[in-house]
Amino acid sequence: MSVNIQINSPNVRYTDAHIVAQYHYQTTSAHREGNNITLTPRTTEMTFRTERRVPRLGVMLVGWGGNNGTTVTAAVLANKLGLTWRTKNGVKKANYFGSLLQSSTVCVGSGPEGEVSVPFRDLLPMVHPNDIVFDGWDISSMDLGSAMERAQVLDWSLQEQLRPYMSRMKPRPSIYIPEFIAANQENRADNVLTGTMAGQVEQIRADIRDFRQSSGVDKVIVLWTANTERFCDIIPGVNDSAKNLLTTIQAGHEVSPSTLFAVASILEDCAFINGSPQNTFVPGAIELAVQKGVFIGGDDFKSGQTKIKSVLVDFLVSSGIKPASIVSYNHLGNNDGKNLSAPEQFRSKEISKSNVVDDM
Repeated sequence: MSVNIQINSPNVRYTDAHIVAQYHYQTTSAHREGNNITLTPRTTEMTFRTERRVPRLGVMLVGWGGNNGTTVTAAVLANKLGLTWRTKNGVKKANYFGSLLQSSTVCVGSGPEGEVSVPFRDLLPMVHPNDIVFDGWDISSMDLGSAMERAQVLDWSLQEQLRPYMSRMKPRPSIYIPEFIAANQENRADNVLTGTMAGQVEQIRADIRDFRQSSGVDKVIVLWTANTERFCDIIPGVNDSAKNLLTTIQAGHEVSPSTLFAVASILEDCAFINGSPQNTFVPGAIELAVQKGVFIGGDDFKSGQTKIKSVLVDFLVSSGIKPASIVSYNHLGNNDGKNLSAPEQFRSKEISKSNVVDDM
């Protein structure tokens, strides 16, 4: 059961369409002259406006048929259907435990009976995951039911219940530029766009429009959950401005698939979220997003053991210990070995495809 929260403050006002909040962000500016330091309080006034009507949301995943894409789609579907299944540890029921928005609570104040906490999801009008409509692209033509089986993430009894629904979902053809990703993806690349680079961007834009119209969603978010790409060089006259980036795409020069998807999303007024550690947002893409007023964000989905290992490597190196590698298995069952020199490898344009780490 949802909780209705009303703010009684002169800084918050409610209209039929929006919640408008004024916030004073306070910082301190420090000026040093020799041994003298002058501190000056600064206040920045911000206005936050939230739509009260929760839109019907569509999410289009790039790499929909991968481990992450199939798992998140299956998880939302299992929750929506209220599925239960047997495991070696007993009967399990789909839930959103572990979800920051769905499971967390926030203390909003105290009253006569003590502190008052409410579900995070009730602080503001938010889309419930069960209401999300999914679509997307993948370089593999495999339907999501078969892709879910290939991923080997979910218990078999749960897969059997989901397969009739998942098998009806099939990814749209995606952009495939083999120089940007690991060579082990070549065998599954049977669902790729052809033609010029500009033509492929136009097709992605057409796919977004088709999804928006056929599904009846109000808003579309494009989410990159495909393979990690190698880094792109920032080249003056090529991708350093919005104009140059669009010109480069028309000319068919080197632009990464993730940047092409970002550009298509921005031009279709869709928020774009990047989930891989790559420089998708070259300066030209950022400038284009600012010009169009479209939200873009994200530089990596990793927040678990991969992130911990990155922190451990820095700690060990700072302590004078240089590990050759740290290897384990992540929640998707993938070998998650990390080589200490990987960041430098990713930034090398001449890296062979076989050296690019496949994180998805």
